[in-house]
Amino acid sequence: MHSLRMQDAQLELIVKSDPRLYRAYLLKEKLRLAFKLPIDKAKEEIESWIKWAQHCRLPEFVELQRKIRRHLDAILAAIGNGMSNARIEAVNNKIKVTIRMGYGFRNLDNMIALLMLRCSKLDVALPGRP
Repeated sequence: MHSLRMQDAQLELIVKSDPRLYRAYLLKEKLRLAFKLPIDKAKEEIESWIKWAQHCRLPEFVELQRKIRRHLDAILAAIGNGMSNARIEAVNNKIKVTIRMGYGFRNLDNMIALLMLRCSKLDVALPGRP
């Protein structure tokens, strides 16, 4: 509860001190929420977001709306099918952590073997452990 009040206070400070940053925050939040809606409502919200972002005078969002417009059909298909890249991102993170843990591998084959073991569903019984 305390952190929520702190976030509200920080957001209020941003509203007063940096209107462009606040507009960027609102654009980000509206787009984030649109991806959680059912497909028919998501399409309406994304199209509304595109119109807003097109005229927002924030170059990053103007460029983003162009990309979203170009890929709108694929984005809507992903929303409709409930697809996300979360699983791929999780595996990528596991690979990065494993490589970092194995810093100094002298043999690339050993690193690849460890990656395959960590990223698979294999349950390996280690000696002396239940």
